[in-house]
Amino acid sequence: MKVVLSNQSEFPIYAQIREQMKEQILSGQIAEGTVLPSIRQLARDLGISVITTTRAYRELESEGYIASVQGKGSIVLKRDNTVLREQCIRQIEEHLREAVVLSERIRMTEEELLDMLKRTRQR
Repeated sequence: MKVVLSNQSEFPIYAQIREQMKEQILSGQIAEGTVLPSIRQLARDLGISVITTTRAYRELESEGYIASVQGKGSIVLKRDNTVLREQCIRQIEEHLREAVVLSERIRMTEEELLDMLKRTRQR
């Protein structure tokens, strides 16, 4: 697992950790069943507070990416679990709404927008 933090980012440190870990889980770089570093170990490795790593892990858990298991630590859940799927669907819907608003701004037809979606999916 690799996490790179930036003080120049518009996002707080906990959000940078959360988003990078989510991407690595979704891409398979962090496999399901992987035991993540402890909150204290990650804080030590990144040179940040335990409070910050706790928040990142807590949010990953509430979004269905990881689970805390007593005595084992935090474990990556299956990528096909229902909670994770629902979360991704919500994000897709949000991005699609943004795309629709932008397409309406330039008077793009529905057909043009659907063609663009199909082309994007083929990449």
